[in-house]
Amino acid sequence: MPSLFRRKQSDVATRDIEEEVTPAEPRPKGYTPSKKELGVVTPKRTATGRRVGAEPAPANRREQLKQMRERQRAERAEASAGMRAGDERYLLARDRGPERSLVRDIIDSRRTVGTYFFGGALIVLIGSTVQIPAVQLASNLLWLMLALGVIIDSVLISRKVKRLVNERFPNTTQRIGSLQIYGVMRGLTFRRMRVPKPKVELGQAL
Repeated sequence: MPSLFRRKQSDVATRDIEEEVTPAEPRPKGYTPSKKELGVVTPKRTATGRRVGAEPAPANRREQLKQMRERQRAERAEASAGMRAGDERYLLARDRGPERSLVRDIIDSRRTVGTYFFGGALIVLIGSTVQIPAVQLASNLLWLMLALGVIIDSVLISRKVKRLVNERFPNTTQRIGSLQIYGVMRGLTFRRMRVPKPKVELGQAL
């Protein structure tokens, strides 16, 4: 009887060893491994089923609306920061593409008459209200010089945009006229107010 007991114990041990060294059974066709098998760590959940670290569920509609507004505010702030930084994911359609990025660099690397246009226009507006002929004449001359300067500068910008875009992107599908207008309009905006913000310094070679 003792020998029989020992034999049964050895048989059990042998089977255990065989089970340990037996390779894993082949997975059936179409089998999807679990996250645990893939080594993916999933957030733990509490007794209520909520993930640890997740935003608590709103207790009422007021809290739900508050959480929604906070998420929207955070998303808008992220989108605004991304747009200013020139992140393609957040840019408007008018600002996307390597060609328009080049046009922005062309404008941002030079001084444009347009940046002084609105300041000069304000001076002209104030001067035109002064009932002094000499001041009104000076205001009109300043307005004429500003307008002429913007026209000449816009022509120079358009020519440079066309030349560099054709050199860098000979197979571009963008219309050159649209890129030229884009550059001229950016040139009319104060440097600090430009979106996306400038990536190049004044005078930097392109």
